[in-house]
Amino acid sequence: MPSHETRAQVIEHPGWTQGQLSSLLAGLEAVEDSLLEAVLVTPVDVPLVSARTVAAVIGAWRRTRAPIVRPANGARHGHPVMFDRSVFDDLRTADPNVGAKAVFALHRDRVLNVEVDDAGAFEDIDTPGDYEKLRAWDLGLWT
Repeated sequence: MPSHETRAQVIEHPGWTQGQLSSLLAGLEAVEDSLLEAVLVTPVDVPLVSARTVAAVIGAWRRTRAPIVRPANGARHGHPVMFDRSVFDDLRTADPNVGAKAVFALHRDRVLNVEVDDAGAFEDIDTPGDYEKLRAWDLGLWT
């Protein structure tokens, strides 16, 4: 059985003000490798995603090789999102003003939503008020 090395890499992207897609593309460029089959994208403003949700998204991609896999709860869609290599070029050519949503629209019939019961997959921390709300949320994670 082949050995799979887990590698994490921090990418500094000075052009982050160009939007979330530019950050995704900077990360994709940094890890591009002919053996790369997919990438898991998890924004830093969604820090409470459970390991169970991450495993469910990765597992669903491994079973199906769907172009895009994301957690869902009814009509809500969350993070992290798994992008298969088959959509890398679509990400690279997407309109920066629309971002990855253009790629979701392009593949709408092939996006795999994985039902999860994980509030953390849907909670963005974008403002100081969001942060305070989450601090008050009794998750046992905050001091």
